[in-house]
Amino acid sequence: MTVWDDLVGQERVSEQLGAAARDADALVTAAATNAPPPEASKMTHAWLFTGPPGAGRNQAARAFAAALQCVSPDRALGGVPGCGFCDGCHTALVGTHADVTSVAAVGTQILADDMRDTVRKSFTSPANGRWQVILVEDAERLNEKSANAVLKAVEEPAPRTVWLLCAPSIEDVLPTIRSRCRHLNLSTPSVEAVADMLVRREGIEPAAAMAAARATQGHVDRARRLATDPAARERRAAVLKLPLRVEDIGGCLKAAQELVDAAADDAKQLAEEMDGKETEELKAAMGAVQGGRMPRGTAGVMKDLEDKQKRRRTRTQRDSLDVALTDLTAFYRDVLALQLGSRVAIANADAEDALERLARGSSPETTLRRIEAIGACREALDRNVAPLLAVEAMTMALRAGWAAAQ
Repeated sequence: MTVWDDLVGQERVSEQLGAAARDADALVTAAATNAPPPEASKMTHAWLFTGPPGAGRNQAARAFAAALQCVSPDRALGGVPGCGFCDGCHTALVGTHADVTSVAAVGTQILADDMRDTVRKSFTSPANGRWQVILVEDAERLNEKSANAVLKAVEEPAPRTVWLLCAPSIEDVLPTIRSRCRHLNLSTPSVEAVADMLVRREGIEPAAAMAAARATQGHVDRARRLATDPAARERRAAVLKLPLRVEDIGGCLKAAQELVDAAADDAKQLAEEMDGKETEELKAAMGAVQGGRMPRGTAGVMKDLEDKQKRRRTRTQRDSLDVALTDLTAFYRDVLALQLGSRVAIANADAEDALERLARGSSPETTLRRIEAIGACREALDRNVAPLLAVEAMTMALRAGWAAAQ
């Protein structure tokens, strides 16, 4: 199993990255033997991975990082970098390689403080790997200061440093940064490709795999979660019942509250799993005495960790809400397809009765207004509007469409 096997439906990108990894391997070998570097190398110091949600931007970047660190003995015999089983590949893929640094937004932005140590590390030589790799998973969330720090590092990188930036679209990254990167655009994989992956890699029954892939419309991570996690299926089922619960104002407010509470529960669950471990590790590193008391002068460090954890909980809640809004949009998209007699495959076949009921009881114009209301809710959340207010406004707008259809 090579590092490229998880890139579902991205054969073109895999080929390009594989060629670059081979040239990168040749560059390292040439430097070690004082041989002249290869001509017309496909390797460069900065890459920008773009594509819609679920296309696998981060997976592609991490697979490339693993291929760059590959130490498979087969490589000396002409094997392709990225074997997937050597120590370099394995540690890069699971996130423990000393020379692969990942940066992700803890809150709604990647702050300059979060990038400071990473930028400093980017100017150092690899500790024990072949390349110093910096992977920025949410490049669109760089604020002005952190983006400027990245720009300076990308403009004048160390000889063996590679920057891998991931963002939804090329427009989400500063022009000065993207002009210095090689751009790779990933496309949404087909439903069939995602279903095949679930069968091969997760052991899911073909019918269940196809249902999960169709429900998530080719979003690889969400399809995997939906196929393997009963709680995820329960949350989605609850969301798909919402369109039939907005007949009156009370129903709107209750549905909104339940949606926000479910997202908060997700954030709380993640916090319980991660915050305690992080806090204990930091206390141990700072020399906490028996009984948990911290040494003097460490209160500021603990406060910084608490702030980071709070930002992460906020983002987790927003991300959970965004998943629910995506499911809701797909539901109304199916309603619209039925109303227009489209031959597009229905994503939510398990909610066919509700889809047909709404399709018969409303017009395409009403359905479009409802889809717009969901989009407005997503935009409000991006502007940091209180989640409950944003979702209540959305459910009331959905009711207005409902009332117009009666």
